[in-house]
Amino acid sequence: MTKLSGAQILIECWKKEGVEVVFGYPGAATVEIHHHLEESPIRFVLCRHEQAAVHAADGYARSSGRPGVVLVTSGPGATNTITGLAGANMDSVPVVVFSGQVARMLIGNDAFQEVDIVGMTRPATKHNYLVLSTEELAQTVKEAFYVAVSGRPGSVLVDLPKDVIGGETEFVYPKKVDLRAYRPHLTPHPLQVRKAAKLLQTAARPVVLAGGGVTSSGASEELVRLAETLEIPVTTTLMGLGGFPGSHRLCLGMPGMHGLYRANMALQNADLILAVGARFDDRVTGALPGFATHAAIVHIDVDTTSIHKILDVDIPLVADARQALMALSSYIGAVPSFDRAAREAWLGRIAAWNDHAPLSYAQEPGGPLLPQFVIEALYRKTSGKAVICTEVGQHQMWAAQFYPCELPRQFISSGGLGVMGFGLPAAIGAQVARPSATVVDVAGDGSILMNVQELATVFQESLPVKVAVLNNGSLGMVRQWQDLFYGKRYAATILTDSPDFVKLAEAFGIPGFSASTPEDAEDIIGQALAHPGPALMEFKVSPTELVFPMVPAGKAIDEMILARPAETAADPGPEPGGPCPGTQVQETGPGLPADHGDADDDTDDLEDA
Repeated sequence: MTKLSGAQILIECWKKEGVEVVFGYPGAATVEIHHHLEESPIRFVLCRHEQAAVHAADGYARSSGRPGVVLVTSGPGATNTITGLAGANMDSVPVVVFSGQVARMLIGNDAFQEVDIVGMTRPATKHNYLVLSTEELAQTVKEAFYVAVSGRPGSVLVDLPKDVIGGETEFVYPKKVDLRAYRPHLTPHPLQVRKAAKLLQTAARPVVLAGGGVTSSGASEELVRLAETLEIPVTTTLMGLGGFPGSHRLCLGMPGMHGLYRANMALQNADLILAVGARFDDRVTGALPGFATHAAIVHIDVDTTSIHKILDVDIPLVADARQALMALSSYIGAVPSFDRAAREAWLGRIAAWNDHAPLSYAQEPGGPLLPQFVIEALYRKTSGKAVICTEVGQHQMWAAQFYPCELPRQFISSGGLGVMGFGLPAAIGAQVARPSATVVDVAGDGSILMNVQELATVFQESLPVKVAVLNNGSLGMVRQWQDLFYGKRYAATILTDSPDFVKLAEAFGIPGFSASTPEDAEDIIGQALAHPGPALMEFKVSPTELVFPMVPAGKAIDEMILARPAETAADPGPEPGGPCPGTQVQETGPGLPADHGDADDDTDDLEDA
């Protein structure tokens, strides 16, 4: 049998895994891989920074459902991937990074561009490997892809010494992987299914909390079927947006720190929460002692360690989300038995909360351009069908609130790690995965500069990515906290020297458009979307607009600030010092039914059932 070099074996492994595209940046430690990669059918996307390459692979994975693959060199090439690896792992995204390394004999000698990237990335990845021989390379690659995509998906790093890449051996690719210490449990236990189904049928005020696990397991249709069968309202986390249709009559929108009033109030007053592929992140729960104190909790998650980690739950269901939901629907049947009058009353109560505090803003015809208007204009102009990628900040929350997504893999954002600079490279990956889709990166004037060099990648690859920069002249989310809680001392958050974004885009060969009025905003969105290639839109929005609702730190999620405190509303500019303004914290609206009622008694009934 003909022997192949390690570089050739790596590429053959990628082909066996169905890899079509690799993102990355070359270097001396990987030059031989690139030499052979040129002869293969695999596309290499040359990013302009290794961190951006991992974010691009992350966006590719989220958009396509296939693992994203990255190739970088040793030393700084490898260390630059850590943020991307950590972000993908926290958001359960399958990304496999292959990093070059110095030859084995030099490891530990402080050789040029040598770092212990395996040690550095242990806490940032699901798993990682240092390949110690050419003979074990194929087996390691097979394991790396299996670990990345199975169970709770995550990021994996494979470190490749230069002499392993240059060595030769016979290529034999394993047919399967059998890791005794790692065997994800996908099938739900029948007894737990029966218990959960009984609670779902007897609950008076149930709510589904749907997370990113719904999307990664392909469980969206099963979730819709179960929700419609039992008439259960559904709230979706930031990672879960699109996993349940945003326009569905049972959709409550996003809960948590900047969640919708109705979503937060529903969770707080539920007598049963069915959490599906959600890990009870602190941005969702708020202060844990005050979270859903009257609810029994059923938690479906494929990751055993995620159950009981944050909250004690009543019924754990360790399983793939899709298989668990299918099992629940099968047990409940097409014509379930539940109290329809109680369910109607519950949905009516939620509607009253929405009437009291709906998502709203007031765009004055002659007033400053509001960011919420821009997001809604994007929604209208794209018919709600764009793939939305975001950076991190106020614009991220406005996009989550005002661009309802109908389909899984339509909303791509850095949730757990909250990485500024994520959106543009993620949009590159999403566009590569879905060439015919309209992909829009919603960015802020601060976050876009974190990886703005990737406009060169957009241009080089002829990707029709549209970038929408909401320019409010500040690091908006931090400024919002300073506005509300730190006496308006705008320390290090005012961006007075931002570049001319139109000229910046043009410097990269990309047309740029700018707007500061609602009419102009509508116009440039139309122009950018009509342009067949990439385009950048700058929207000069009001610097004083804040994201509401907002749950202050240390508060329960029903203790929401619904609007800017009256005493600060008229003051638009920075003002150092002064007392911290008060906040309008409101749990319930006038005329609404009592919020907690006899919830304790209902929960007891559930437990007895």
